[in-house]
Amino acid sequence: MDVKFPKTERLHSRKLIKELFEKGSSFFLYPFKVICLPYPSIETNQVLISVSKKKIRKAVCRNLVKRRIKEAYRLNKHLLQANKQDKQLIAFVYVSSDSMGFDEIQIKIRKCLNRIINKK
Repeated sequence: MDVKFPKTERLHSRKLIKELFEKGSSFFLYPFKVICLPYPSIETNQVLISVSKKKIRKAVCRNLVKRRIKEAYRLNKHLLQANKQDKQLIAFVYVSSDSMGFDEIQIKIRKCLNRIINKK
């Protein structure tokens, strides 16, 4: 099982991000708004993680939440990879104004990934 989170799995292309937010379908599962777009021309699923400066003011807390989300995704991405369908662009937008613990975030990320799989 590959549990790395290399740069090829991070969504950083402005063109793809714009396309994801314009054409992607979304759902809300507190504390995340998840936006997905099937995109078969990429080799792996690509993920964007966003935490609003407006919601969490301190950069230290914002970065802590982002690290927790990345780690939770990294440990549970095998759920998406086991489902050998189209590759997707995925955005996790954290909308809560409170920083959550890692265990809570991991449970929510699992639920989000399962919902993405069932949505296909």
